[in-house]
Amino acid sequence: MIDLYYWPTPNGWKVSIMLEELGVPYTTHLVNIGAGEQFDPAFLKIAPNNRMPAIVDHDGPDGEPISIFESGAILQYLARKHGRFCGGTERERVEVDQWLMWQMGGVGPMAGQTHYFLHAAPEDIPFAKKRYQDETKRLYGVLDRRLADRDHVAGPYSIADIALWGWVSCHEKQRIDIAAFPNVAAWLERVGARDGVRRGRALHAELRK
Repeated sequence: MIDLYYWPTPNGWKVSIMLEELGVPYTTHLVNIGAGEQFDPAFLKIAPNNRMPAIVDHDGPDGEPISIFESGAILQYLARKHGRFCGGTERERVEVDQWLMWQMGGVGPMAGQTHYFLHAAPEDIPFAKKRYQDETKRLYGVLDRRLADRDHVAGPYSIADIALWGWVSCHEKQRIDIAAFPNVAAWLERVGARDGVRRGRALHAELRK
């Protein structure tokens, strides 16, 4: 029923993990971002911002296919459609959504910039490295305090955990000492032990450099 346009990155894992958690049948279409396949005109019709992941659900809300880009929007759509991982009450849904938006607007961009300036930038820019790594560490601190008295980020296991887990699991690449954030470390292990998370993370892992 679902076509998944994907490459094994933290954003890609959000959707592969969600689909595995839901047990929804899907077909994977690889979008090799290193080779520039995200700029293919056919893909741009699905994801006009030339970013993966994206999905096409052939059983859309009105029975017709629907294409969706932006990983957070995909998670929200799938959670609403299947009634799972999005909170059972309006208060719970608000809690899930605010932590999902926190990941989308904070952890993802800051950790992504940290990775870029540490590993991929064509020149060494110490100020940029420190700026983004310091902000990433601050966000880890926010998450660590949040997890001090709970097993998951927003009530029961939810799309907020799914969105965060892939990025935080790359803490070594971000040169973050996870031992400084013990609650985050325990959460990483707890969420990473889920079968759906392991299967989603393993999807085409051989292609990850």
